[in-house]
Amino acid sequence: MLVGFNRLLGRKPHVADPAFEPTVTVILPVHNEARRIEEKVRNLLALDYPHGKLQVLVIGDACTDDSLERARAAGGGLVDTIPLATRAGKAAGLNAGLERATGEIVVFTDAGIILEPQSLRRLVAHFADPAIACVSGEDYIEGSGDSEGFYGRLELLFRREEARLHSIAGASGCFYAQRRDTCRRFIAGMAPDFLSVLVTVTGGHRALAEPAARGSMTAASSQRAEFTRKVRTFLRGITALFGNAHLLNPFRYPAFSFILWSHKLMRWLAPLPMAGALVTSWLSREHTFYLVAFIAQVICYAFALAGLLWPALAARVSLVRLTAFFVLVNAAAFKALLLWMSGTRLEVWEPTRRPG
Repeated sequence: MLVGFNRLLGRKPHVADPAFEPTVTVILPVHNEARRIEEKVRNLLALDYPHGKLQVLVIGDACTDDSLERARAAGGGLVDTIPLATRAGKAAGLNAGLERATGEIVVFTDAGIILEPQSLRRLVAHFADPAIACVSGEDYIEGSGDSEGFYGRLELLFRREEARLHSIAGASGCFYAQRRDTCRRFIAGMAPDFLSVLVTVTGGHRALAEPAARGSMTAASSQRAEFTRKVRTFLRGITALFGNAHLLNPFRYPAFSFILWSHKLMRWLAPLPMAGALVTSWLSREHTFYLVAFIAQVICYAFALAGLLWPALAARVSLVRLTAFFVLVNAAAFKALLLWMSGTRLEVWEPTRRPG
């Protein structure tokens, strides 16, 4: 549907200017990341971008290890650190960084992603166009297998088509950039990357994705960790969207509201019609069509359950792996909906631990 709309209404592809070289502030919030902070700082300083135009800020969210000391040592005088005495969460860390930021463009990144050398330059090249206020990079999960790989490719397709129509529905939280003069204070409980896109569109600008601005990260250490991460991501995304519900109005934001309804809300609400289809087909099982539909659903859920209970089986059998990932994502969305409706908001958590 999105592709069809673009054929009728989509604008010409935006062209970046690789010669554009603004001043950049990189904001890196951390909590007890001593294990990988040095590698991350060295990675940032090795990017193909002049150090004279680059400010790197590492914000420690009440770290109890030596993350900030290691960051300063690895930075060799090119990295500033900001310690927060009280654990306050990611939004507080990002806000502390914004208060010290001097660059025209602010890049938000996480400790767990390693960026390719040209990624920063490719990201900021889009800001030569004054209509662009937010640009997302792309994160690739090492050893993610075909299930998450397919999910990732689908996301890339959606983002490309969304940008042609108006703006992407969400940025990559571990690597994206925004014009500093369009940044607003982040709000606890709301996904910062999604909030940046919503603020961008509210301000009359566009948000894009740059597939060539790449970074890599390892997969979560377990399915339980991945489920927890997705629940957190969905919950904070739902909170951000309904905190900016004016963007769902098709009369004020015809293109972008369509993107939000189709890409975000329909995904978060998908578990409801899935459950409805299972129950309805069971209740109507005296008809052959519905009986077959019910059996097919039960088989799919059985494959998924097997994959979740026995990860080794999922690793060997593609169908089991795909159905397990599909069910995990939708179960996480359903739990996030229940948490949001109960009034739960989440700002402080332990970072997802990844091997390596």
